[in-house]
Amino acid sequence: MMVASRKIRLVMELRRAGIADTDVLSAIERIPREAFTPESFRHQAYENMAIPIGQGQTLSQPQVVALMTQALRASRRTKVLEVGTGSGYQAAVLSRLCRRVYTIERFKELLQVAEARFTELRLHNITTRHGDGWKGWREQAPFVRIMVTAGAGGRPGALVDQLAEGGLMVLPVGRTSRDQALLRLTRTADGLVEEHLSDVRFVPLVEGVPDDAVGLTSGFIQRSEGLA
Repeated sequence: MMVASRKIRLVMELRRAGIADTDVLSAIERIPREAFTPESFRHQAYENMAIPIGQGQTLSQPQVVALMTQALRASRRTKVLEVGTGSGYQAAVLSRLCRRVYTIERFKELLQVAEARFTELRLHNITTRHGDGWKGWREQAPFVRIMVTAGAGGRPGALVDQLAEGGLMVLPVGRTSRDQALLRLTRTADGLVEEHLSDVRFVPLVEGVPDDAVGLTSGFIQRSEGLA
């Protein structure tokens, strides 16, 4: 089956699953998922399944990516923080919807591969950082939208602190992958309002960076005035 036909089939499947935001569906259709998929799994790039990408991490299934993206309610005026770059696919989808995406990854090897993909696809509104996602990106805070793509045991305090009043955070929360819930948190003047969106399974959100790497490094992909 040709890639275009696989994409159409996937988009139809997402529609049936309740993804109604046409901008999100368009972003899913425009970003080549095969470019973020390891060679040995490329023939399954448009299946609605999670795919291993190394370092014990996975590329989330398209339905989860679409659900989280839709729940974030981003727009072209929005500055988004993503915690957990992974393959870079979720950041790429967000880049089609947002003004700017800031994304953090604790595994330097995964981040370098993702950065190469962003450059190849000319996604110029993504800024990357190697570091501890639990700490967020204080220098760029506050964020009106935050997405966490790994399962947290509870609400990450530093990320909540970096969420603007009126802002939304979408994240999976649960002590184990078997009891995770996808939540949307809205920060109000009176505190956080929590909504349960779905039951999910994600790899855990881990504090720190591997091998006790010292400090944080940032990589900036040159910004363009419009979305690529």
